[in-house]
Amino acid sequence: MMADLPWEMLAMAWAAGLCIPLGGVIAQLERSHETHVKRSWLAGITALGGGILLAAVALVLVPRAMESLSVLPLLGLFLLGALVFMQLDRWLARSGDARGQLLAMLMDFIPEAIALGALASASPAAAMLMALFIAVQNLPEGFNAYRELEGAGLTARQGLGAFLLLSLLGPLAAFSGHLWLADAPRLLGGLMAFAAGGILYLIFQDIAPQARVVHHWSPPLGATLGFMIGMLGERLVG
Repeated sequence: MMADLPWEMLAMAWAAGLCIPLGGVIAQLERSHETHVKRSWLAGITALGGGILLAAVALVLVPRAMESLSVLPLLGLFLLGALVFMQLDRWLARSGDARGQLLAMLMDFIPEAIALGALASASPAAAMLMALFIAVQNLPEGFNAYRELEGAGLTARQGLGAFLLLSLLGPLAAFSGHLWLADAPRLLGGLMAFAAGGILYLIFQDIAPQARVVHHWSPPLGATLGFMIGMLGERLVG
């Protein structure tokens, strides 16, 4: 198995994961005063990530799941994903600590990285598209997570060091997917359906509400731009 391992896949997964600490670096460097314009810009970045996630659900996860699953398992796993993510979201809300944003970020990062690894041999183009989705969504999520950790009192070294370690979960998850799911299309489809349901829940529960600023109407255009990025990526490599 190691001889057949596509090392490009591990590089793509790690590059996508490195967008988490990169988002933290941007948050560390961004020190301007809180203004209405800044709030609108941050809301637009959040909406951009939400649009890319929606594109990942609509263009990659659900279509691939529908190819390998019959109707009942497809709908059941999709709903199960939403219910599991809802329970995790409720637990995070009750805990109220700075790990909430980190865990929410990992809730979509790890399943997608597993899917990337499983797709690497059968469909390199789809794996590349998945890596693009993961990278672009990790950037704003890393930005927001770093701001929360910083608000909880963590130093820049602690926050960025933790993010760098988290980026290693990308190649580890991708390797796991390549090792155990590459030849199991139904299991991979089930994982994609589960992740799609959970991500769709997160979009409307956590991401979309943050993309709105009172008396400012442009930030939600970020979601449109994010979905356009997804369509472009799918057309280029699909």
